[in-house]
Amino acid sequence: MPARMRHVRAIAVVMGCASLALAVSLPAQASSHHGKGTERAVLPSGDGWAAAEGSTTGGAKATPEHIYTVSNRAELIAAFEDAGDAPKIVRIAGTVHGNSDAAGTPIGCEAYQQGGYTLEKYLAAYDPAVWGTDEVPSGPLEDARVASAKLQAAAVNVNVPSNTTLVGVGKDATIIGASLQVKNVSNVIVRNISFEDTYDCFPQWDPTDGDQGAWNSEYDNLVVYGSSHVWVDHNTFSDGDRPDADQPHYFGQVYQQHDGLFDIVRGADLVTVSWNVLKDHDKTMLIGNSDGAGASDRGKLRVTLHHNLFKDVKERAPRVRFGQVDSYNNYFAATKGAAYGYTYGIGAESHLVAEHNAFTVPAGFDKATILKKWSESSLTAGNNYVNGRKTDLIAVHNAGVPAEQLTEGAGWTPTLRTKVDHPLVVPLLVGLKAGAGKTSAR
Repeated sequence: MPARMRHVRAIAVVMGCASLALAVSLPAQASSHHGKGTERAVLPSGDGWAAAEGSTTGGAKATPEHIYTVSNRAELIAAFEDAGDAPKIVRIAGTVHGNSDAAGTPIGCEAYQQGGYTLEKYLAAYDPAVWGTDEVPSGPLEDARVASAKLQAAAVNVNVPSNTTLVGVGKDATIIGASLQVKNVSNVIVRNISFEDTYDCFPQWDPTDGDQGAWNSEYDNLVVYGSSHVWVDHNTFSDGDRPDADQPHYFGQVYQQHDGLFDIVRGADLVTVSWNVLKDHDKTMLIGNSDGAGASDRGKLRVTLHHNLFKDVKERAPRVRFGQVDSYNNYFAATKGAAYGYTYGIGAESHLVAEHNAFTVPAGFDKATILKKWSESSLTAGNNYVNGRKTDLIAVHNAGVPAEQLTEGAGWTPTLRTKVDHPLVVPLLVGLKAGAGKTSAR
């Protein structure tokens, strides 16, 4: 007999700081083909950094009263609040919208507007021809933007507690417009979910950002912040139906409503990221988000990335600071015409090992740009294949970008790998098995 499921009905006030949630027990629901085995799965022994110094089990030991099926944001939050730090399995059924009312119905940006804010008024007030280019916006409309953004943040950011398995039901479980915050907790598993379009309704214009100014936004689909023992497996991350390429330009710059797809920051540690798809995005993944965060990040940010597909992402796949990062058997695909900056960003005190990966790039692509030097750090990069040919990424970079010489040797050797596939078969394996809806194919 399947375990009795507990279904949460919640009444939540989206537009305020307080919320009221009422949990109600309901009869068991039928399991999908992604059933008990997927939901109670634990990270295999030796599978990346999240398998070090203990294990990552999430909610595998959940009792029946701490198994939930949720279908909207209010129910998701209520399930987390009801279980607290007890082992729990939270099953996402259908589509959960972060920007939604108490019933789960999607709402637009206008629902958050405060103090007379509209984009039209903001554009008129801070047009460089009116405001200038020497100072960031200030005054009543900037204050209104900040107040509006604060209200959206209360809806979009969802905190995940310790000892949680968050897992999608079936092949179409989706979270749209919410930012899952795995913040200062431990022992969390996230599997089989499509994360889409976590967008900022209220980007800030900063005319002092770069030579031409820039629009800066908040929110990632998923953030691991100060947490340890986290396994992120078989998910798909993208901008959904709102890619940056389709966004308008204001003041000569793209109106950027997306930040990263998935960041690991602020002393996060012991994380394994496996069999995910990250696609069609600009600023993809930070591991360490500041050169000035050494006090919290040194000795932490130990992350393994394996068998992930990075498709048509512009940069940060990932950009690394401080951490011992093992990136192996990943597949990086850049299609003709897609914007591209770099793949691996070598940042402050990073210790990146990038081995046994596969790259597919269009004709005429400058392979020297696969690596990007941001700071004086060394890396290990062996047995990588570009368009089916073994390529010394460091040598190619140093020859093509002589002003930014990289040195070889990350200073450590990864041991937490369950299996290393030959790079020539990685595109096929990852293409068949990575992403949401494919956990049973692993």
